[in-house]
Amino acid sequence: MPEYKDYYKTMGVARDVGQDELKRVYRRLARKYHPDVSKEKDAEARFKDVQEAYEVLKDPQKRAAYDQLGSNWRQGQEFRPPPDWGQNFEFSNAFGDQEGGFSDFFSSLFGGAARGAGGPRARGGGRGFAMAGDDQVASIEIDVEDSFRGGSQTIELKSAQMGEPRTLKISIPQGIVEGQRIRLAGQGSPGQGGGPSGDLYLEIRFRKHKLFQVEGRDVTLTLPIAPWEAALGATVATPTLAGTVDLRIPANAKAGQRMRLKGRGLPGATQGDQYVVLKIVLPPADSARAREVYEEMQRELPFDPRAEFQ
Repeated sequence: MPEYKDYYKTMGVARDVGQDELKRVYRRLARKYHPDVSKEKDAEARFKDVQEAYEVLKDPQKRAAYDQLGSNWRQGQEFRPPPDWGQNFEFSNAFGDQEGGFSDFFSSLFGGAARGAGGPRARGGGRGFAMAGDDQVASIEIDVEDSFRGGSQTIELKSAQMGEPRTLKISIPQGIVEGQRIRLAGQGSPGQGGGPSGDLYLEIRFRKHKLFQVEGRDVTLTLPIAPWEAALGATVATPTLAGTVDLRIPANAKAGQRMRLKGRGLPGATQGDQYVVLKIVLPPADSARAREVYEEMQRELPFDPRAEFQ
């Protein structure tokens, strides 16, 4: 697990530092710790830390997202991004070659934006110089049912660079899985000097589902069953992404037993499956009759749940 990095502390600046002051501090620290000239202890490591901090704080998009983490984290504290961190927030893909040398903490926050980055693209022309706009990347959440069915939906993206949120209507490919991207050509940063706009990449995450857990194209459902259904066998109505199906529970089923519904996961070249994990739920002994039934079971059934301990 990466360690949290306080980029403001690394730069020695306040959280409300302006860009001009930030640039001045960066230049001073870069000269001080540059490994080619510095005699400071751990100059190379300090130089990399300063570069990384400046990469985040100089960029309005990354700085705004980083600030969402708040100021309660401590330098060196174990860090895991909140589940909804960076949600619907656009990041520039223009990281340059130096990104590969940044820390695991940086990668945990912005690494997804660097994969497949287009970055700025320049082109020459007889009448001047044109530069294409940066590609952008944003993480969005959809329901697993959206992936199962496919279709279109409207999303709202926040961008520190563009000011007001913008609304986009997008098409969700059927069977898209977490981590895959949707490319929207020309929806990134505007170009300069007549250059084309960059592209926008939407990285997919699934919202937490009340029934299903998703891994790749496979889905898992925990199915509660009664003790008599587990003991005697039963046919139980079981939810799937395509609707309810009748699942045959074998006699003497065990808690935690996994059953497979082939092809009931997310669609794709290789169809996903649905796995059903059995959970035996006991009825409460909350009435005189219920207690009588449990007492009768205690007398009549030669059952020792801890026999294997002997």
